Amino acid sequence: MPLAERTKTPSKKLKTEVPLEILHRAYELMCIARRMAETYDENREVCSKYVHSTSAGHEAIQLAAGLQLTPADYAALYYRDESMLLAIGLQPYELMLQLMAKRDDPFSGGRTYYGHPSLKRKGFPTIPHQSSATGMQAIPATGMAHAISYLSSQRLIEGDHQPIVLCSLGDGSVTEGEVAEAFQMAVLKKLPIIYLVQDNDWGISATGKEMRAMDAYEYAAGFKGMERMSIDGADFIDSYLGMKKAIEFVRKKQSPILVHAKCPLLGHHTSGVRREWYRAEDIEAHRKLDPLLKLRAYLLEHGEEKSVLQKIESSAVSRVASDYERALSSPDPDTNDFDSHEFAPTPITEETGERAPKAAEKVIMVDAALHAVDEILRKHPEALFYGQDVGRRLGGVFREAATLAQKYGDERVFNTPIQEAYIVGSTAGMSAVGAKPIVEIQFADYIWPGINQLVEELSKSCYLSKGQFPIQSLIRVPIGAYGGGGPYHSGSVESALLTIRGIKVVYPSNAADMKGLLKASFYDPNPVVLLEHKGLYWSKVPGTAEAKTIEPDENYVIPLGKANIIQHASDEKTAEGISAVVITYGMGVYWAKEAAKNFPGQIEIVDLRTLNPLDWETVSEAARKHGRVFVLTEEPLMNSFAESLAGRISKKCFQHLDAPVWTLGAANLPAVPLNVDLERMMLPNAEKVAAELKLLLDY
Repeated sequence: MPLAERTKTPSKKLKTEVPLEILHRAYELMCIARRMAETYDENREVCSKYVHSTSAGHEAIQLAAGLQLTPADYAALYYRDESMLLAIGLQPYELMLQLMAKRDDPFSGGRTYYGHPSLKRKGFPTIPHQSSATGMQAIPATGMAHAISYLSSQRLIEGDHQPIVLCSLGDGSVTEGEVAEAFQMAVLKKLPIIYLVQDNDWGISATGKEMRAMDAYEYAAGFKGMERMSIDGADFIDSYLGMKKAIEFVRKKQSPILVHAKCPLLGHHTSGVRREWYRAEDIEAHRKLDPLLKLRAYLLEHGEEKSVLQKIESSAVSRVASDYERALSSPDPDTNDFDSHEFAPTPITEETGERAPKAAEKVIMVDAALHAVDEILRKHPEALFYGQDVGRRLGGVFREAATLAQKYGDERVFNTPIQEAYIVGSTAGMSAVGAKPIVEIQFADYIWPGINQLVEELSKSCYLSKGQFPIQSLIRVPIGAYGGGGPYHSGSVESALLTIRGIKVVYPSNAADMKGLLKASFYDPNPVVLLEHKGLYWSKVPGTAEAKTIEPDENYVIPLGKANIIQHASDEKTAEGISAVVITYGMGVYWAKEAAKNFPGQIEIVDLRTLNPLDWETVSEAARKHGRVFVLTEEPLMNSFAESLAGRISKKCFQHLDAPVWTLGAANLPAVPLNVDLERMMLPNAEKVAAELKLLLDY
């Protein structure tokens, strides 16, 4: 029986603070949620095959919130929010499909845990993918609110209903630093978001007193401009009326609020960490606060017939049993489909536009990037550009955003606080709402606080939502050494990034490629990290003059994953078997070009341009053609992308090689030293490359 087929109420009118129809629906859903939890516990052999958590004890606040969301709204939920999912209209059967990792699981097709929704369905609030990392959803959720605020200001959101965002959190997660970053931006930008904190006094086995000096309500007082509300999360009436006020406040004021709801924990932390292992002293006290019993007592006290409630209870038991058997017999995923949706298809599949227009002038790399972003912002009102110091006062520490805020306004081009996690993670929320963010991490050495969001939220979203929520995110990262930059402004991080599946990594070496690849990265519907070598920005480093090129036209794009052969060996030297190919990128291109002057006609140079996806076809063809391969990188060599690529070439092209695959990179040290002479000792250069090329050619 569909949930829409409600039990008929008696003819007499009961006086209640919340409409009786809503109370009946809440009681029905509460009974269903509780019976689902009991069913999972009674069938542990089946239901605990995959770890899950339930909403037992949290039903009242979750139903109060979910019943008042609209299809225009957005939500970021956490793994205990099954009652909220029921409240917005999901069926028990659908949730059970996820519990059992079945093929028809509507969120992920069996790829992710129970209670981890990805929902894009007409008539329902939008729920983008969220990870299991507690507290991390606060940043993407705030990014959603940020996008709503911006798009609304530009009149780019259709419909009369003003969307809001509900971010659901456990109280223990509020101690995460990333939650503080989210709160900071919410109050700074006055964003339309509700932070609903469900506080049951437990982490896993740690109590609130062990984990925190204050609860979330007290903590939020430190964020000026954050409205606060404390409600009884075990009482449906108090929860419903409180959430009604909170939702009305955010819709009207377009400003954030934190709702702190105290709840009992009646179930286990998860099926893998059961309550009997660590709880003894408080379980009875929590049971006395059971929201199901409280709502039942309220209805009876206000004149509801016991038979009506019994009928609802009986119906819930039957419904859950029926849906459980149906889910149990449903098909498992097709294992041949295990690898679909790593990336969403990109519209940029061919090089188009004019790379070197006749009337155009030469441009340095940093200006090519600036012009590309300028053209994007002019053409796409849904695009934004933000990061540290990119606003109107400075326009970027490399002047890579100069004049953009003046042209497009402080709502589109703006400074963020020093919080790399927000810069990266907010793009997931932005993308889900329809904004198109371009963001900047000021130096590659400072990307690490944003890696958590990049790995858990951005990289996995498309795959785990089975294509429902790819994340369009262009993350610009100045990288590399450039002469005395020192240990915290000269690092190379591409190998660390390339261990992350589900993101693309691009590394241009000249102005034309910069413009074409930046444009393609923006139009790609997936997360793209664009690495921009600071030493090539202005072509001031000796030997890098050719990084300055004719500026391509506005329509120029280069598909990601296409390498460029920038120098060919002569047919004669190749036929004689005395040629080699250098596979490189970034600054390595210029070291290789200079070194190749010592070996006229013998050296082919392949500029990878994109490190993931890799143009393996060009790499392997060059290896087979020349038989001698040199992989060159600026990174410390040990365990690097360069060594990985060399190993792949050795394995796949072994029969065609005349020598071991040669590699050269920086010395295996933890940082680039400040002194320029020490830096020179650590890094590759043209002379070192030439010496190694001679060894390879003589092998």
